[in-house]
Amino acid sequence: MVRLVSLIAAGVLLAACSAAPTSRPAARPPATVATTLPPARPAATAAGRLAAEITRTETAIRDPATPPSRLRALGRAQQRAYRTVVRQPQLLPEVLTLVPPALRRTVKANALAGAELRKLSRPASRLPRWRIVAPAPAAALLASYRAAGAKLAVPWQYLAAIHLVETRMGRIRGTSSAGARGPMQFLPATWRRYGGRGNIHATGDAVLAAARLLRANGAPADMAAALYAYNPSRRYVRAVTAYAEQMRADQRAFLGYSQWQVYYGDTLLPEGTPLLPSHAAGQQTTELRKGPR
Repeated sequence: MVRLVSLIAAGVLLAACSAAPTSRPAARPPATVATTLPPARPAATAAGRLAAEITRTETAIRDPATPPSRLRALGRAQQRAYRTVVRQPQLLPEVLTLVPPALRRTVKANALAGAELRKLSRPASRLPRWRIVAPAPAAALLASYRAAGAKLAVPWQYLAAIHLVETRMGRIRGTSSAGARGPMQFLPATWRRYGGRGNIHATGDAVLAAARLLRANGAPADMAAALYAYNPSRRYVRAVTAYAEQMRADQRAFLGYSQWQVYYGDTLLPEGTPLLPSHAAGQQTTELRKGPR
């Protein structure tokens, strides 16, 4: 808890009265002396700094007046803040008391999603062979989600959340350890069933195939069942749902998520990273363990 410490130095009042005859003027008491030091600056705590950063980024991302040029920096700062909360979960209760009440549900949802995906990760001895590329513009991605969602009556926010979790909205190019491919991480057999005549590596085709899979397995009436068919993990279902519900509550949440970067464990892989040679690594990232089976 941030503690405000104030130090005030009290003034000392000295007064002297004369006992001399009335014909003599009374001695004038010295002036009151009062000295007040300015309050000490609040001692910032880790939770306080995180709460301030989350409040700043979430508020700005959701503000229609925020210039598009600021969204890249805001989204990345938002992601770093939530990654810290996930790595240090003991900070979350205090962070929740310090953010505005209107943001507490959002903070809980993003922390839950990150924690579930981190638990879904498995240790690996080798890095994946990934190439990290710039994603399509946010407007183009949103158009793909909306078109597929409208065609198959699947909420577009769930398609966006799957895309976010699977490949950070298309930033990861590579095949998973299970053989899943493309921006929505389909196994070849699953793609043959839901991909139609599309290209597994094309974002629009892959998003449409994901919508077909979800619709065939319960969407939109039972999104939890549909997501479980996409990836049979309750942690996966909870994480995707948490992100999707944030976008359903406020469409501008997508603008923050669209800027999130790729991390391998706790190592940032920036855009432009080429296919990585296999070598020792400490942790497997979640994206390689997911995708429709």
